[in-house]
Parts: sequence; structure tokens; C-alpha cells
Amino acid sequence: MNTLFMHCRPGFEGEVCSEISEHAARLNVAGYAKAKTASACAEFVCTEEDGAERLMRGQRFAELIFPRQWARGIFIDLPETDRISVILAHLASFPTCGSLWLEVVDTNDGKELSNFCKKFEGPLRKALTGAGKLVEDVNKPRLLLTFKSGREVFVGLAEANNSAMWPMGIPRLKFPREAPSRSTLKLEEAWHHFIPRDQWDERLHSDMTGVDLGAAPGGWTWQLVNRGMLVTAIDNGPMAESLMDTGLVQHLMADGFTFKPKQPVDWMVCDIVEKPARNAAMLEEWIGEGHCREAVVNLKLPMKQRYAEVKRLLERIAEGFKARGIRVDIGCKQLYHDREEVTCHLRRHDVKKPKSR
Repeated sequence: MNTLFMHCRPGFEGEVCSEISEHAARLNVAGYAKAKTASACAEFVCTEEDGAERLMRGQRFAELIFPRQWARGIFIDLPETDRISVILAHLASFPTCGSLWLEVVDTNDGKELSNFCKKFEGPLRKALTGAGKLVEDVNKPRLLLTFKSGREVFVGLAEANNSAMWPMGIPRLKFPREAPSRSTLKLEEAWHHFIPRDQWDERLHSDMTGVDLGAAPGGWTWQLVNRGMLVTAIDNGPMAESLMDTGLVQHLMADGFTFKPKQPVDWMVCDIVEKPARNAAMLEEWIGEGHCREAVVNLKLPMKQRYAEVKRLLERIAEGFKARGIRVDIGCKQLYHDREEVTCHLRRHDVKKPKSR
């Protein structure tokens, strides 16, 4: 149980290693990180028996940027037949779990194992329940089995309230046919990740106003309109006619970096492809000057030193708010629908609420 196993986007294994190593050092957990390029996973091997548990206990998963999922446990080899008996034997020292997820890594080889997992889950779940190792209880740890192949599996534990909301950290979102582009899923996933579902009606409702910078053709605008918001879409390009027909969108052909609203709005969203420092500065200004209460902005990543760059930008944003004397919640995550980017969510607590329209 001294290994922390983490899923990630293929190609970002190094960022996961850098990030988790930094948190381990902060928590005085001795160990080392390792990963193979393009493997979609990384490990942190602790040199103390309880290291992985202490690391997970001292770090909120939701605050990690690059890992999609994590679990503490061990790798075990499986025979070609009677895999369940071997798994049960290794689970003898594990506590009773409250849920079971079978996972694979996000690679072509991993995806080929998905059918195997679907067939294997039923018999395994029945055996675990019969052995008293699995009950329905959200307060108990989650059992996560990550299959690297049919012959190798990582048997891990994670707290249900301190791990990913979906298996492998991949949300099951359906692309709405009415949306003008698939980028709409980025904003929907961001809301799932950063805003508790029971707060959506309070923080995403039809009396609100929003601004979408770099809006065309309207994938992110569609999400705001779908919640009934009145939206100002800023882009020199054309917006989808279906959005304009809703009567909820005002399209201004202007520069997203120079536009400022005449009065504060509830939401600002932005997916402009630009240097991350420029997007971060714009985000700090919008929140800092009180132009909006909440914002979701994507930061496009450089080719190298990606974790170091994101950390530097987040620290600069936080220092800017501290200098202004305002309180802002800052979140950052590489979401499943992100590619070479991370998504930032900011919420200011003392800005004057915009007037209802």
C-alpha cells in the first residue's frame, strides 16, 4: 500500500510527477515519482509504509491540477484463469469498501481492455460482496482496480470524497446537438468540477448575465444561454444563427482583451488561444476590478515546463488579489476535454452583485 497511482492525459506524465513530488515534499512524505512517456499514468512510490495514505490525507484531490484520478495500493499479477481468487487473497488486508470502480488507462491499449472490465465486473462484484469486502456505503473507501492488462492490475483505495467524481476522471457528458462546437463540453465539465451540483441553481440561473470573450461560433455561449443567461458575445468572427435567434445573445465585434462591460456581470468565460500569461493577466483584471463575480478561463500551455508555468501564473494571480485586499477562490484543473491547456475558475466573494435584468 505504499504506491500512489495516478491517471492523467497522455503526454502529461512529467507534469503529474512534478506536481505530486512537490506536495509530497510539503507533507514530508519520502519517496520518488516515476512514469513512462505517453502511458497516461504515473506513480509515486513512498519509502514509508503509510506514506501514500498520509499523502492522500494531507492533499485534497480537487486541488490537484494534472492528475485525473488517484489511489493508494499495490500492483499484483493475475493468472490467465481464476483471477478473482487471486484478487480476493490480496484484499484480505484491505478494509471493507463502499463502492467498486474498474478502470483502465487512457491509451489505445487501455481502451481495448474496457470490454474485458465490463464482463469481469459483475462476477467480481458478486464475489467481493459474498466475501464481505464490498457493501453499499459512501462513507467507506472506494476500491479502484486499474487494469494495465488482463494479467496485471493495480489494486487501490481512495476516499469517495477525495478522489475523482468519475471513473478514470473522465466525465460521461453528451454533446448537445444544438451547440455550435464541441468546445461547449469544456465549460460544462468545468462547472461539474468547480461548482457543487447542488449549487447550480444558485450560481447558474436565468437572472444572471455573462460575457464570452472570443465567443465565435458560440460553444461556450451556448452553455450560458442554456442556463437562461443574457450573454454578451465578444468576437470578430460570426456567431451561430441558432444562438442569435434565442434573443439572449448580443454579439459585439470587438477585441476580447480590450472589451470591458459597462456594468458588472455574473460570469465571464474565455477560451481565447493566446499566451497563458496574457490570459492570466486578463483574468486577474476582470475579477480584481469587479467586472465579474465568477470566471472560467482556459490557459494554453507552453511546450516545456508546463507545471512550473501554471504554478507561476497562479501564484502571480493570487499575489495580485492579495495586494488588492480581496478574497478570491482560485481553482485550476486540466480537464478531460482540455488538450494543451488547463482550465481556471475564479470566484470573488465581495464584488457587488449585478442587478437582475
